[in-house]
Amino acid sequence: MNSPELKIVFTGPMGAGKTTAINQISDEPCVSTEVANNDLQQCQKDTTTTGLDYGYVNLPDGNGVRLYGTPGQERFRFMWPIIATNAAGIVLLLNGDHPELEDHLALYLDAFTTNPPLPLVIGVGRLPDNDFHVIDALHQQLANRNQPLPVIPIDVRNRDDVLLLIDTLLGQIEASNLEFAHG
Repeated sequence: MNSPELKIVFTGPMGAGKTTAINQISDEPCVSTEVANNDLQQCQKDTTTTGLDYGYVNLPDGNGVRLYGTPGQERFRFMWPIIATNAAGIVLLLNGDHPELEDHLALYLDAFTTNPPLPLVIGVGRLPDNDFHVIDALHQQLANRNQPLPVIPIDVRNRDDVLLLIDTLLGQIEASNLEFAHG
C-alpha cells in the first residue's frame, strides 16, 4: 500500500530563495504568485511572492511530495499557518549574509514551532566559501532555544543542495512517524 503524498512547506524571509528552491526540484511546472517588488528596502530583488509557490516532486517509490512556499514578507504572516496546515515538515531558508539573520531564525521558529513539533530543517544560503561561523552561531542560538535542528549551508540554485534539504527532512519525518507509531 502506498503512503499518502507528503506536504512540505518552504518558508523564510523575503529573498532567502524559496521560489528558486522549489523551481529547482519540482518535476512539474511551478505555480507562483510573483509580483513586482515594491519593498526594495527589505530586499533588493525585482519580484517577490505575495501568495504562495507550489511545486511537486515524484519520489522513486511512486509517491510524491507537494511543495508549498510561503511569502516571506512579515505582513503576510497571517498566511503562514494556513499554508502549513497538514504539512509533514518545514524547510526554513535563511540568507546567511543578512544583518538580521538571527532575528529571522527566531521569527520563523516562533511562527512554525508546534506541539508536537513538526520536523524542520534549516538551509542557509549566501555564505562566503568556508565561512562556518554563521552556521556555528545559528547552532548556538538553536541550543539556547533547546531546539537541536539540522542547519545546512546551501545554494538554492543548486538542485542537489535543495534535494539534500528534502532528504534530511524526509529522514526526520520518517523518524518522527516511527516514534509516533511506537509511542
